[in-house]
Amino acid sequence: MKKIIEIPRITDPRGNLAVIENGVFPHDIKRVYYLHDVPSGAYRGGHAHKECVELLIAVSGSFEVILDNGTTKERVMLNNPSEGLLIDVNIWRELENFSSGAVCLVLASHEYDEDDYIRNHETYKSLKS
Repeated sequence: MKKIIEIPRITDPRGNLAVIENGVFPHDIKRVYYLHDVPSGAYRGGHAHKECVELLIAVSGSFEVILDNGTTKERVMLNNPSEGLLIDVNIWRELENFSSGAVCLVLASHEYDEDDYIRNHETYKSLKS
């Protein structure tokens, strides 16, 4: 279920440059957004997508992603801006344990569409069975 994508980077004494071009994210990028200033103890996500694929990157700090495919759950720590977690369609995700100053960058294959979301976990589980 977990798929980590290496993000190419150019190292330089002045700092690193991470590059996301064609082929890194296996879809056209239709939306980019980021989560920041998530309060201690709060969580984000709590949904699955019917059609949208997302790549999550911890560009600063760290957080955990809980992936649920309806059968098994997997916990993934993101804390390296040179790696992204690819989340396919029909995977329930929850994000928690954000460190202070954490920033989660998300690249999405689709523009926002409320009809693409499954927001109720019981509904999600019934669709998966």
